[in-house]
Amino acid sequence: MRVAVAGASGYAGGELLRLLAGHPEFEIAVLTADSSAGRTVGAVHQNLAGQEKLARLVFESHHALKQADCDLVFLAMPSGQSAALAASLPEEAKVVDLGPDFRLSDDEAWTRHYDGEYAGRWVTGLPELDGQREQVKLAKNVAAPGCYSTAAILAYAPLAKAGLIETDDLVVVAASGTSGAGKSLRTDLLASEVMGSAAAYQVAGAHRHTPEIEQALSELVGSRAEAVRVSFTPVLVPMPRGILATCTARLASSRTDTPALIRALRHYYDDEPFVTVLHDGVWPATGAVAGSNCVQIQAAVDHRAGRAVIVAALDNLGKGAAGQAVQNANLMLGLPEAAGLTSIGVAP
Repeated sequence: MRVAVAGASGYAGGELLRLLAGHPEFEIAVLTADSSAGRTVGAVHQNLAGQEKLARLVFESHHALKQADCDLVFLAMPSGQSAALAASLPEEAKVVDLGPDFRLSDDEAWTRHYDGEYAGRWVTGLPELDGQREQVKLAKNVAAPGCYSTAAILAYAPLAKAGLIETDDLVVVAASGTSGAGKSLRTDLLASEVMGSAAAYQVAGAHRHTPEIEQALSELVGSRAEAVRVSFTPVLVPMPRGILATCTARLASSRTDTPALIRALRHYYDDEPFVTVLHDGVWPATGAVAGSNCVQIQAAVDHRAGRAVIVAALDNLGKGAAGQAVQNANLMLGLPEAAGLTSIGVAP
């Protein structure tokens, strides 16, 4: 099957190319980029230089997509750029958007966090949620959720669905590597600024993934949107990739214990190929999921505080972006869901 990738010169786009190069059913037909148009893949992504056929491909301008003969197009574009590009694509092409343009159903939430005109909502590409896998299979257009959102939603979903936690007081503190900020040259992302330092940013509800988390959980439990409230603090840490999300919530009952949380997690994710609930006493680590499409989860009850603590780790470029996009594309095109993907991380 022929696929195209728009925005293939960025970090998420490069990871997508790495996965597509090893996919048993996909052929890369068109690659586009903005400032890197005219350059080869090998010149932009040195890690792909050894894949000779792929390395020789040349990035074209986005106009090339209008005439692309493809079964599916991946959009790995910055916020506000996917909508216009999607509108110019051939009518028959299926689309997976890695960006935020089609994630939110609330236009006011979009306006609070993004610039540009609200473009509407596509099917949410998080197959592990109730009913989402079938929706993705039938969809022509799918919006993959953000990296932080994926970690937090998958941490909370089983416990919220089981009624073990209250959803009006959710607190997420999540550490992410620098690749989550993209390739743009910024002073605060220079090695001299990042190495040996950790810094919070976009605090107090300012981060754009906050409404995504609230939207998904409110739809999951069938509650009013205002019944789900998330306080989210992202933290930039000196590593290239990975997210470690520590998620807490008030317990719905003081009788709930740690085994009850673990049972709910295992029941919800028992048949999921890319979610691993760890053994007792083992806590998620970003290094264990690097290079994979896996999410590792562990939970415990803090009886003194009356809260559930759920920790999730994922690769922000894998399950948080490119891996999730491929997982969705597989479902949309009738392929095995795990084709071209792995749940095994690279360690150390």
